[in-house]
Amino acid sequence: MTPAAPGAAPVPVDLVVRRVTVLAPTVRPPVGYPDLDPGDPGRPAPAVFVADQAIGVTGGVIAWIVPDADLGPADLAGARVVDAPGRVAIPGLVNAHSHSSMTFFRGSAEDVPTASWFNDHIWPMEVNLTDRDVLLGARLAVAEMLLAGVTTVADHYFSTEQIATAVDEGGMRAVLARTFFSSQGAEGLDRSASFAAEWDGAAGGRITTMLGPHAVYTVDDADLARTAEAARAIGVRTHIHASETMHQTESSLARRGATPIQVLHDTGVLDAGALIAHGTGIVESDLQWLAPVADRVGVACCAKVYQKHTHGPTPIRLLHDAGVPVGIGTDGCASGNTLDVLESTRTMALVQKAHTGDATWMTSAHALDLMTRQGAAVIGREHDLGSLAPGFAADVVLIDPWKPHLQPMNDLAAALVLSVRASDVETVIVAGRVVVEHGRLVDVDLGPLMTEMNERLPGLTDRSHGRTVQTYAP
Repeated sequence: MTPAAPGAAPVPVDLVVRRVTVLAPTVRPPVGYPDLDPGDPGRPAPAVFVADQAIGVTGGVIAWIVPDADLGPADLAGARVVDAPGRVAIPGLVNAHSHSSMTFFRGSAEDVPTASWFNDHIWPMEVNLTDRDVLLGARLAVAEMLLAGVTTVADHYFSTEQIATAVDEGGMRAVLARTFFSSQGAEGLDRSASFAAEWDGAAGGRITTMLGPHAVYTVDDADLARTAEAARAIGVRTHIHASETMHQTESSLARRGATPIQVLHDTGVLDAGALIAHGTGIVESDLQWLAPVADRVGVACCAKVYQKHTHGPTPIRLLHDAGVPVGIGTDGCASGNTLDVLESTRTMALVQKAHTGDATWMTSAHALDLMTRQGAAVIGREHDLGSLAPGFAADVVLIDPWKPHLQPMNDLAAALVLSVRASDVETVIVAGRVVVEHGRLVDVDLGPLMTEMNERLPGLTDRSHGRTVQTYAP
């Protein structure tokens, strides 16, 4: 190895990924737009890919990235070698908002309006959930995400201890928030806070936590204020649904003279740090509350869900102009049907162009930034996730570009956003451990899991009992 090579260091490593084309990291702070094109300051710079590179990993962290030709026998001594000629290496994808265990409800509430989706279908079924259901659903979700190159998920659900178990077993990363409602009384917040304090940093640091108030319309202001206090005390952020639709924003303004985002400001939630799920109802006046806290607040965009439920798009251009980062989420499978961030990114990019009427907006390079670097930023991990660079976590996804739908390769960034499929993911590495190899999970047999889930399905989807988790009336 040539010691002077960028990213090189004369240190032994335990894993080397060889002969790959690497997506180079951007250098601009991880808020808003990625690097601007010097020739056209109004546009993000093209994505930069560097061919024939080698990635050295030690202790779950990237130690160096160097030209593969610079490697010598000593650099490979004692290391596992993943030889992947011609494969494209990108950072592990971040699913910025999901409800993992809702894999059980995939396809269970189709072609219905939002209120009916909640009140007649999902919340009556969720009453039936047991810890076993949550564990099984999360195991399937972890498998689905890893196979699609998702290495980190920000998850918001019930029985989070079970989800944490599935994440730990699967070798994935997760930022877990235990959902609560004000209707649960003080116990709801207490249990969410206890989980956050106990599990933050678990699984060797692969599990971190947030607090999980469900939404501005299901958690009252007093509980939101207490949530902000608890978040500061524990040292975590808050993951919450807010301004999910423009209807919610208009309803909040009519009832209380404040948008949901202003409510989060007034109760201290934004100042303590927050991940806002959806935000399609965010309006320009909300920027006065969001811009000052853009270093600790982000928005998760789940574009496929908004098309299905006829919501408007997340106003990404508005948010980026204010310096607010936006990550890509999938939501749960009951609404988004898959946990495929590649699919969600493609939908987001196309919807953004159509909605703005600007074909130059949301370039493929920009979209890649959202599903990696900005995804890390919205969960507060831009310092060690979302980029392939020395010192960052060794969360690496290798994509096989030698597929008919990806060739010939005129524009690699466009291929990764507009043409790629989850099935093109060949290898996935999390914290330096190979968890997907040759497109298959390592040492995992999904057959028994899927069989048990299908056996449990009739009881779980029964709605004849007349009970519900909540009533959707924002």
